[in-house]
Amino acid sequence: MGYEIRTVRADDWAELRALRLAALADPAARVAFVDTYESSSAQSDAFWRGRATPIAEGGAATNVIAADESGTWVAMLALLDETGSAAPLPAETGGFAEDETGRPQQMHVVSVYVRPEHRGTGAAEQLLRTAIAWTWENSKAERIRLWVHADNPRAEAFYRRLGFARTGETMAFPPVPEESEYEMALQRP
Repeated sequence: MGYEIRTVRADDWAELRALRLAALADPAARVAFVDTYESSSAQSDAFWRGRATPIAEGGAATNVIAADESGTWVAMLALLDETGSAAPLPAETGGFAEDETGRPQQMHVVSVYVRPEHRGTGAAEQLLRTAIAWTWENSKAERIRLWVHADNPRAEAFYRRLGFARTGETMAFPPVPEESEYEMALQRP
């Protein structure tokens, strides 16, 4: 199945909101999202317009979606810019570049979701590959990172297949601190 993959524009806010709410209502959301349906559904239209605004236009994230042949949005992810404003620095062998504050030059993938009826169809792979290519073409990031819940082996296997590897960093899962997440990263080629 072919999908149209593209970045979201500010005027796409209502469709982004609908897909995000569908994601948060999905039973898989418990190990995939920090946010809740109740919290997101209470947000104003202005909040959603802001969330849909891409980094290049002053937004905090660039959202990428996959639409099926009918134009229905079936998958999404967001890229958070963690590169700061400094020019890229050369990466040390085996490492990744940092800005003058010591922060990694990276993009952070969050809010990955595929509607259940489109799982296993290639939508997630097309979506993430497009986001990776977009990052290398449009940012100074030296790596792309994400967090995967310890109880989500399917997601971890998917990310590994696309070249992501555990970094050794772990953290408590914010909604349930007794649970863990693993950081995974992909280095710029």
